[in-house]
Amino acid sequence: MKKKKVKAYAQAGVDVDLGNVVKRGIQALVRSTHGPEVLGRIGGFGGLFRADFKAMKDPVLVSSVDGVGTKLKVAFATNRHDTVGQDLVNHCIDDIAVLGARPLFFLDYIASGELKPKVFTQLLRGFSKACKAGSCALVGGETAQMPGMYQKGEYDLAGTIVGVVDRPLMLDGSKVRAGDVLIGLPANGLHTNGYSLARKVLFETMGLKTSSRLPGLRLNLGAELLRVHKNYQPLMASLPKGLLHAAAHITGGGLIDNLPRVLPPGCQANIRCASWTVPPLYRAIEKGGRIDGEEMYQVFNMGIGMVLIVKKARAAEAQKLTRGKIIGEIAKGSRGVVLG
Repeated sequence: MKKKKVKAYAQAGVDVDLGNVVKRGIQALVRSTHGPEVLGRIGGFGGLFRADFKAMKDPVLVSSVDGVGTKLKVAFATNRHDTVGQDLVNHCIDDIAVLGARPLFFLDYIASGELKPKVFTQLLRGFSKACKAGSCALVGGETAQMPGMYQKGEYDLAGTIVGVVDRPLMLDGSKVRAGDVLIGLPANGLHTNGYSLARKVLFETMGLKTSSRLPGLRLNLGAELLRVHKNYQPLMASLPKGLLHAAAHITGGGLIDNLPRVLPPGCQANIRCASWTVPPLYRAIEKGGRIDGEEMYQVFNMGIGMVLIVKKARAAEAQKLTRGKIIGEIAKGSRGVVLG
């Protein structure tokens, strides 16, 4: 038999033929996220989405782009890659949900030194699972093989989302007033922020491993750190119109830096830190790294992944519908956060 010749590009580290084979194998996963709005097929030069905004008075497109950060290092260490795909989608959805938007479609970017079919498939399963759960179409993406750019076995992820909101219903913070109440929705772990500090403390300072178990944690440390970022949009969309004055996704910057982004001039957010129980993992990081308490609230979500701002008269209603906790209130003051 004639021996198959290895192509020069593959010898240089980029296997185009393998990439094509792998991409063909995920067609069914991607199609499972499609509705009638998606036209064309995966693999074209651009994704096609036929939008219908007839029910809206003044439709506004909302977009966002993000990554997963060094949480990927935990995925590499545990050789589990489906959860970070979900993280990326859900993080992007939450970023536009705070404006009152619903997601329309999502595009992913995967870059690695070497294409590993099993890893690629896990990532796409994660993207597809989160897109399907979030009623968001996965319409395309880019897979880049870049030998020499990444350490062996590592990759990077980024994602772009596009959604829509009817302008009269957009949450822009303009309705926020002193006296409004803050409703905190629980996070599912660290979500996708603070991992550079968490990894330094847990694995370097404390000498723990992904297989280690800490008091109060149900799973081993690797599994705890890979808990999937929550998608809050379906819950927020189910709330009565007019209930929300604003919402803040608690990502990089924690409660301290994210809440001011939705506050109008002359308003500050007073947080009652004792109003919820901070999960044990955060306390372990705080103690193990001897980290200042205020910095913890600027780096991590501290167990609160989304904050809703509602009128005081409707706080009980909002709390019942969301099962969240009242964690503080809006007061007059310079735009910022006061921890108490």
